[in-house]
Amino acid sequence: MTAYCRIGEMGSQRKDSFLWGKKEASGDLTPAELQQITVLKVHKNDLLDDIQKLRMEIDSVMSEIQNMESEEENKHIVRGKQFLCGKKKFNMDPKKGIQYLVDNDLLEWEPEAVAEFLYKEEGLNKTAIGDFLGEREDMHLQILKAFVELHEFSDLNLVQALRQFLWSFRLPGEAQKIDRMMEAFATRYCNCNADVFQSTDTCYILSFAIIMLNTSLHNPNVRDKPTLERFISMNRGINNGGDLPNELLTKLYESIRSEPFKIPEDDGNDLTHTFFNPDREGWLLKLGGRVKTWKRRWFILTDNCLYYFEYTTDKEPRGIIPLENLCVREVTDQRKPYCLELYNPNSKGQKIKACKTETDGRVVEGKHQSYKISASSAEERDDWIKSIRASITKDPFYDLVSARKRKVISQVPQH
Repeated sequence: MTAYCRIGEMGSQRKDSFLWGKKEASGDLTPAELQQITVLKVHKNDLLDDIQKLRMEIDSVMSEIQNMESEEENKHIVRGKQFLCGKKKFNMDPKKGIQYLVDNDLLEWEPEAVAEFLYKEEGLNKTAIGDFLGEREDMHLQILKAFVELHEFSDLNLVQALRQFLWSFRLPGEAQKIDRMMEAFATRYCNCNADVFQSTDTCYILSFAIIMLNTSLHNPNVRDKPTLERFISMNRGINNGGDLPNELLTKLYESIRSEPFKIPEDDGNDLTHTFFNPDREGWLLKLGGRVKTWKRRWFILTDNCLYYFEYTTDKEPRGIIPLENLCVREVTDQRKPYCLELYNPNSKGQKIKACKTETDGRVVEGKHQSYKISASSAEERDDWIKSIRASITKDPFYDLVSARKRKVISQVPQH
């Protein structure tokens, strides 16, 4: 009905306008009508001016909106680039990477926020995550606690929980870092599964036993594979002086035997990360294994390994010498002064576990029963010996488990 009325009004206005137009053309308008037409024309011009101003204002506002959207888009692009830069810095140096992200307001320096970044963000180096979480500063301990609490272990057996935990980072090589991280894991697991173990110490010891079992069962270099009976025997008395159920230990053993842990492999940046902050580096002379000639090599000591390169610019080493269970000592040589020797005190006459790259690119097992290396001065030789000794470690798991077992046994009431 309203629409019909509006159409009627418009028709009436057009009719009046037509009649006025005829009257105006013929000069039949009264003074009052002429006055009314003048007012209408002024009003019309005012309306046209207002419409033009509104159009200009709308154009201006739309332009501002487009500029704002463009600025926001540019800010988003810039922040995205900064975030990627922060992740790359983290992979090279975890502390500096986190600091960069915090300084640029891309990450809050709060335990929960940093933990979530480490747990959920893609493209982070798993070795770098492990190194960062293992630090002993109070803030790092809080971040580690928050990181572990992001894992849900409820209703999982210990092997299942360890599979999840050990996939989220790579365990560092330093015993104290491993101890802190596995302590946090044991605490979280026991909180999620209150009735499985009598104490976190039990969970801690058994977790290490499982990790060592995984290595022994699936490392081709270990010939003496542990049996189920030996696994059960080595874990006697760890449950506050009592034994864990054989059914539980059997289930854990079978799970590991059927499927090894999946350890995260880092991408090509891993080698860069490894050599970025070495314990020591420099030129030394190395005596060949099969052909007894001395060759100048660039040595890098890091992560309990000694790497040597033909040139400092080489991206990949010519050889790798894992230092685990080796010893180092000063020796004399008739041809070269200031010598040191790497040797295995427990396997005399056997080749040291190491590898080298041949000139044709093949990676082969090392030929050395010991490594003889010559420095340029007595001081340099002594510094290298000191640095290598600090880096040489036995498997840290055994020492940590032994210490915790002694603690558990000492707390059992004597009858």
